[in-house]
Amino acid sequence: MKSIKHPISKQFHTHLLALVIAATAATCWIGAAQAAPSVSRLTPPSELFSSGNAAPVIARFLPGQRFDLQATLRPDDAGKTITGARFSIDGKLVQATVALRDCSAGCNTGIPKNAVVATVRAVTVARQGLHTFSVSGTQSDGQTVTATGNFEVVPLVVGGQKIKNIIIMLGDGMGAAQRTGARIVSGGYAQGKAIAPLAMDTFPVTGMVKTASLNSVVTDSAPGMTAYVSGNKNNNNEEGVFPDDTTDVFDNPRIEYLSEYLHRTQGKALGLVTTSDVFDATPAGNAVHTSSRGAGTGIVDQYLDDRGLTGLSVLMGGGRKWFLPASTPGSERGDKTDYAFSSTDAHTSEIVKRWGAAPGKIDKERDLLADFQSAGFRYAADKTALDAIDPTKTDRLLGLFAYANMNVALDKIDGRRSRQKGLTGRVVDDFGLPDQPMLDEMTVKALAVLERQKNGFVLMVEGASIDKQAHNMDTERWLLDTIEFDRAIKVAQEFSRRRGDTLVIVTADHECSGAALIGGSMVTDAKLQELVREGGAANLRDSVVGIYEKAGFPKYKMSGDGYPQTTDIDYRLLVGYGANSDRFEDQRTNDKPLQDSQQPFVKKEPLSAYPASPMARDAEGKYMVTGQVPGSSAVHTATDIPLSAFGPGAWAFTGLMDNTDVFFKLAQASLKGAVMPEGLMSKTGSGKRKPQ
Repeated sequence: MKSIKHPISKQFHTHLLALVIAATAATCWIGAAQAAPSVSRLTPPSELFSSGNAAPVIARFLPGQRFDLQATLRPDDAGKTITGARFSIDGKLVQATVALRDCSAGCNTGIPKNAVVATVRAVTVARQGLHTFSVSGTQSDGQTVTATGNFEVVPLVVGGQKIKNIIIMLGDGMGAAQRTGARIVSGGYAQGKAIAPLAMDTFPVTGMVKTASLNSVVTDSAPGMTAYVSGNKNNNNEEGVFPDDTTDVFDNPRIEYLSEYLHRTQGKALGLVTTSDVFDATPAGNAVHTSSRGAGTGIVDQYLDDRGLTGLSVLMGGGRKWFLPASTPGSERGDKTDYAFSSTDAHTSEIVKRWGAAPGKIDKERDLLADFQSAGFRYAADKTALDAIDPTKTDRLLGLFAYANMNVALDKIDGRRSRQKGLTGRVVDDFGLPDQPMLDEMTVKALAVLERQKNGFVLMVEGASIDKQAHNMDTERWLLDTIEFDRAIKVAQEFSRRRGDTLVIVTADHECSGAALIGGSMVTDAKLQELVREGGAANLRDSVVGIYEKAGFPKYKMSGDGYPQTTDIDYRLLVGYGANSDRFEDQRTNDKPLQDSQQPFVKKEPLSAYPASPMARDAEGKYMVTGQVPGSSAVHTATDIPLSAFGPGAWAFTGLMDNTDVFFKLAQASLKGAVMPEGLMSKTGSGKRKPQ
């Protein structure tokens, strides 16, 4: 078909082009003259605001769960200001104070000084379903800007038995490989069958959990924990808050925790037990609101001062350095990591007014240990003192068994066995902490104290150094910490079995190090030591690593204390790492752990003599394993992790779920009663669930 040429002159084309150019220029001039203010951040986060898509819904809440609304509003040029803002939900104005924080008072890099952060604190929505919310801002010249987002209030349904107590067993960094490795070491295999299962293996329900944080597929422990107990994603390094544009690490928009919600609505208590420093991300991610997981002074102050919000009744782990006045040797309290909410600044005073939070105080010389005891907490500094506390006469308990992180299971057990033989000079002696409790012993005492709570409790128990020693690629130390954690799981399981009203879940915040059980040693330990002296990959890899059928079944002998008699056995289990940094490896147990930078005395003898990094350990074997990540530490991975459940409500935890889903499953069982998942209901004839 021939094309048809229109009889339009060249002059007409030229004239038309000139008109288009003129019109475009006029439009640009008008747009420049009428440039409007903008909204660069809207909280709660939503795809409706970020991308214009209504799904997926990012922020979700329980009916009546409290959360903050916030927006960052930017004037169109430096000569203008934002004079006001208001928030609406489903088109209805939110009747609460809108606090305006001028960014000249401190905002993130890239935020103009005349921008404003507008916030409404402690909003609640009862009606279940999808909601839209919006902010409307006014500029000094009268121009306005509006932005819209969405969130969901998750429906709860009428269920069966309501649970009274929730126990969250959190193995930090514990993926499938860590669980399997602990089973091989503690129980062994015979012709392919596990001889003695882990306690967590006997839980009737297991699902898988997706672990991404709000800003990365690879989470750290802060959002990894808070997703389980807030129902929402946080940025890495942040606890119980949404990200904002201010530099104050304690003023971010808050999300009400499970502990706060259940204490407010049901009067439940909170218990936190960990083998880490108690300020660390996992325990703090159940009770503290901050955008900096490292703000230790303010974090531990919030534990005590906001116990009226959380119901905190038990706190045990390490971290004594934060409880001692700054002038005391070993203290690391400091003004830079503390907080105080100004009574004259609505941006922070509304946290006190609307949330009921403590105002805080910059007080590095505070004796927090004494303040806890004045508030009625019984204090234990070691296992002996912990054993002496009568739980029938105690309803509040504080245990601080180290200045920072507690020693790991391998070193605590070695210390106990050495003392029985009258020997000293072990790792726990170097730390000056020869009498630390094991995690199961701490769990027993915590449950005995919390069981007195007439309205029930939420207890989080963390096996913290599964992660910390996986970071160090210290295989035997994380293996024994996983066994220690499993012994604590057994305590929780027996408590649930005895009572019948307690739901126990076992999970992790993320996987750490990309641990892989690559096989078994093909040589005796004596031969391995010879090969270490000869050194090199040919001796320590090619001659040692048995894969497939050459791996066999490593046979560890267990002592009466529940731990291997030795980890340096013949034909041992061998572990590799997929998220590793450079390291030297000799395939044997390390006599000493790596230096722990969180310890206040780490640069003093004898701790300063400990290896500083994986490259300063096992170097005599001359077998360097090249890492896949920079730095001197293995890292977290984005791998899904297992979750196992026991007790009433356990069947809700089947299949693949997001980490935030766990929160709503726990709340459902506590508030409305245990329910079966939809797929199982149709098979079991359990009937329909009714929203309420």
